[in-house]
Amino acid sequence: MSLPLFIARRIYYDKAKDRKVSRPAVQIATIGVAVGLAVMIVSVSVVFGFKHTIRDKVIGFGSHITVANFKSLHGSEQHPVCIPDSMAGSLVAIDGVKHVQRYALKQGLLKTERDFLGVMFKGIACSEYDTTFIHNNIIEGSIPDFSSRKGSNKIVISKIIADKLGIHAGDKIYAYFINDADVRARRFNVSGIYETNLAQFDNSVCFVDLYTAVKLNGWDNCQVSGAELTVKDFDNLPAVENAVIDKVNRTEDRYGEIFSSMTVQDMYPQIFSWLDLLDLNVWIILVLMLCVAGFTMVSGLLIIILERTNMIGTLKSLGCRNKTIRHIFIWFSVFIIGRGMLIGNAIGVGLIALQHFTGLIKLDPSTYYVSVVPVEFNVMFIIILNVVTLLASIFVLIAPSYIVSHIHPAKSMKYE
Repeated sequence: MSLPLFIARRIYYDKAKDRKVSRPAVQIATIGVAVGLAVMIVSVSVVFGFKHTIRDKVIGFGSHITVANFKSLHGSEQHPVCIPDSMAGSLVAIDGVKHVQRYALKQGLLKTERDFLGVMFKGIACSEYDTTFIHNNIIEGSIPDFSSRKGSNKIVISKIIADKLGIHAGDKIYAYFINDADVRARRFNVSGIYETNLAQFDNSVCFVDLYTAVKLNGWDNCQVSGAELTVKDFDNLPAVENAVIDKVNRTEDRYGEIFSSMTVQDMYPQIFSWLDLLDLNVWIILVLMLCVAGFTMVSGLLIIILERTNMIGTLKSLGCRNKTIRHIFIWFSVFIIGRGMLIGNAIGVGLIALQHFTGLIKLDPSTYYVSVVPVEFNVMFIIILNVVTLLASIFVLIAPSYIVSHIHPAKSMKYE
């Protein structure tokens, strides 16, 4: 064990027993580091929780990449494209693509005896459509076995729509569709009710059979609104998007319709811009908390050095160099930082666990898209925060430690 480390340990443990000397400085520095690290851990956890929870909800409705008619993606009306099984197979064969699912959209009206509401019917087939997201958000009833070969006259609606129309799972409801001058009516059985708290989707999206949506549009069997592609790694989305663009964009189907593609970030830029803004907020919090931890450590170190002036003079009179004495106080500060980090980790992780298991802090879902504050425990980022906090705290102590060079043995021996 080196001499500076040995002396620093003796000073630290002596101070733990002696409440009259340096105790307030040690406590303030410890609290500063603990609070700063705890706030950083909670901030990163909440931001990651928000970003991933909301991102997964948006992707649950629209997947990562949508391949559809150029006129549909860049206009307000639905136009079909022909996506046979062979093309679906070629899309899933693209490197980085995990899953491909076709869908069809049809606008219409839901009507009860008391009210009516304009909605978007999304036709899906359970044989190829990943319904995990819908299953996870079903609050009443269940998801029927939607098919691409026959209609079941069953529908899944959102809680917002159900509340507006005053219906429940198991009820029957009429839907009206307008094609040119023709109005068609169809009766559906409400099989299930979902709730995602994403008002942009919950206000208008209902799920029906893919077969039903295609027939209501008057399309051929191979024609759909588009195909949704799920990628294996979200971070690799730009590379997969480029591969999809090279393969399908500007190509034509058998009816002469032009294919185009768009990522979920391009389709819902407002939501992802808001999520990106959270990154800026968390960086500001991290910098502020590092400043708080550094300031309290510098203040504590200066107080401790002044209180230990006699000891510094004695060590210098015994032949210790300034460098050795600086290392003693830096090692002493490392013990304080380490203790504060242990407390900060305990507080931060404890608050994350409390929120995760109890959902103690609630939010307005109409504003934040979630009903409780989401948290995500990321071990790697917690380790990085600990390392950065330790290194930053030590770094800011280097300059203040040079004050020992200005303490002269002859004068310090008389200092009380």
